Amino acid sequence: MNEQAELRDWLVALRTPGLGPGGLRERLAAANGRIDEVLVQLKRHASALDPGAGAWLERPDEARLAADLAWLGEPDHRLLRCTDGDFPPQLETIPQPPAALFVAGDASLLLHPQVAIVGARSASTAGKSNAQAFARYLAQAGFVIASGLADGIDGAAHEAALAAGRPTVAVIGTGPDLVYPRKHRELSTRVAAHGALVSEFPPGTAARADHFPRRNRIIAGLSLGTVVIEAGLQSGSLITARLAAEQGREVFAIPGSIHNPLARGCHRLIRDGARLIESAAEVAETLAPAARALGAELALRLEHAPPASAASARKAVGGWRDDPQYRQLLDVLGHDPLALDELAERTGQSAAELSSMLLMLELEGCVEGLPGGRYQRLPGI
Repeated sequence: MNEQAELRDWLVALRTPGLGPGGLRERLAAANGRIDEVLVQLKRHASALDPGAGAWLERPDEARLAADLAWLGEPDHRLLRCTDGDFPPQLETIPQPPAALFVAGDASLLLHPQVAIVGARSASTAGKSNAQAFARYLAQAGFVIASGLADGIDGAAHEAALAAGRPTVAVIGTGPDLVYPRKHRELSTRVAAHGALVSEFPPGTAARADHFPRRNRIIAGLSLGTVVIEAGLQSGSLITARLAAEQGREVFAIPGSIHNPLARGCHRLIRDGARLIESAAEVAETLAPAARALGAELALRLEHAPPASAASARKAVGGWRDDPQYRQLLDVLGHDPLALDELAERTGQSAAELSSMLLMLELEGCVEGLPGGRYQRLPGI
């Protein structure tokens, strides 16, 4: 099957009423990943799905499919499928993992260690300032900042990462061709140009209230940890934090004044077991082991991945080569094992920054992590 025909089959399946990501994944598993076989089975058993499924499968809207394919034909647009070798492994273990993601921008960033920064849409000036400071520090430490492109904390986090010259990932609750809120149209363009705009929903899908909890599970699932900065008791950010906790990820919350309604959600999270944090360095240090574990998993994948998928995964981390700090780290490391604190002393960089840099070098096959938290430069590097 050629790529265009396969993409069309995927679009037909993704738009089938009543199927959902779980149903599509189950059928893909039974069909050994063949989407054409899935469509054959769907047509045979359409009566078990939504009442409109049979009509759609027999006569799909060709104009709609043509528009979808036209969007995918644009530069840096992609349908990232769960059968692709570079589909983010972080999403495989979450409840109801997506079957596919529409991506505008650099899809390889989804393989990079991410931190979600979320919070109130009606955030205070201080809350936005905290979001900017945390996003800037964590982005410079090597994490990709993930959020939901919403007003308030989300927008401030995306803006700060971009201002620092670092990529950011925005997971949205509309189709990838639409922007919500509309005021973030220009921001969404910059995110796609310097990061990735991600949606589970096909092009043309308008914003709906039930889309945002679905979006939130992907934000939480992509990220090693979620930082909540200002949230009321009814905030959607608490849904993201709950999903992150249920997925076994770290949840961090910044405390505030007892008189501030936007601090109450964070205080509830802390009472429920979230980590109380006062600095971004605490987040980076806590997540460094998880980042290294993700790097090890990706390295294992690269050994067995098809060349195209391996190249996409390596693209996520290849930008370090022109960075003098990485060259200094390699020079200091040499070929004798050194512990993280020794490297910090010799380079003058923080443990959090070094942990992220070492992860990148491990992914590139330049450094090996050893027992006892030591690192060794590999021969020939």
